[in-house]
Amino acid sequence: MRPIDLRSDTLTRPTPAMRRAMAEAEVGDDVYGEDPTVNRLEALAAEMLGLESALFLPTGTMANQVALLLHLPRGAEVVVPEGAHLYEYELGAPALLAGALVRPVPAPYGVPDLEALQGALRPGPFQAPTGLLALENTHNLAGGTVVPLEVQEAFLRLAQAHRLPTHLDGARLFNAATFLGVEAARLARGFTTVTVSLSKGLGAPVGSLLLLPKALLPEARRYRKLLGGGWRQAGVLAAAGLLALTEGPKHLERDHALARTLAQGLLRLGLEVDPQAVQTNMVYARVKDPQGFLARLRAQGVLAGAVGGRVRFVTHRDLRDEEIPEALRRVEAALQAKAP
Repeated sequence: MRPIDLRSDTLTRPTPAMRRAMAEAEVGDDVYGEDPTVNRLEALAAEMLGLESALFLPTGTMANQVALLLHLPRGAEVVVPEGAHLYEYELGAPALLAGALVRPVPAPYGVPDLEALQGALRPGPFQAPTGLLALENTHNLAGGTVVPLEVQEAFLRLAQAHRLPTHLDGARLFNAATFLGVEAARLARGFTTVTVSLSKGLGAPVGSLLLLPKALLPEARRYRKLLGGGWRQAGVLAAAGLLALTEGPKHLERDHALARTLAQGLLRLGLEVDPQAVQTNMVYARVKDPQGFLARLRAQGVLAGAVGGRVRFVTHRDLRDEEIPEALRRVEAALQAKAP
């Protein structure tokens, strides 16, 4: 029985075209800024997203942490929507690396409450001062949800009024753009720095980008090196990243459609799914015993992940259309099976 892997959109394999591009990539030493393929990737990303420059990094976590190091004096706060990746899944790196505090604010469906955001700002001198406002789009823990354009604009106006820099954790920014029917540059506009993952949904085997002003690029390259991210002939990876940027977004609407089909099927089977949260390529289902349910799913050949009291299913480009109905049949069998 062929497993149906719905754990993450990071599980995609490089396409044959990516493998050819990687094998044939023109390379140089990127620490010296001499890898032509990396340079092309960074230039293309900056052009596509409307920022002055870009930096290619191994991971999204490293890209986010470089951004914090650029923006924050030690002891300052970054304000984030509750459940943000920066707060939940970067292993305390803001405190450990940047000496930063993270202050979450309420964010139903991943959309920050602007009144709460305003109230979270700290000018000092008797509290840790606010140094950065950060947004996540799409918001993973909220269900892969998208921040409405009008909320993003209000967020940016608030930051401007308080003369604060802004960071957008846009690991799945192209998913958000696809959902809203706009160019990704529209969602990046106005932010001081932006991160985008090439390996989440877009199909690259590894890598993220940090978009930033040109004046910050030398310091960003220094921080990347400091964190162990100075790589050499990285063009073999950047070649896949170029195809991820140019070809990957075309597949995302299908991923979203598969997620909607999956969500509807899970609802029919009696699982607790919030349809309002199913906006992009994720489906969260609340179950009483997530680990037990995952074990029964594995026995039926379906792989998913547990997040708190929920099970997360993620659709991606490597899935065949017929695998969603088949996955639902296997979920039904898992629901009927006794716990092992």
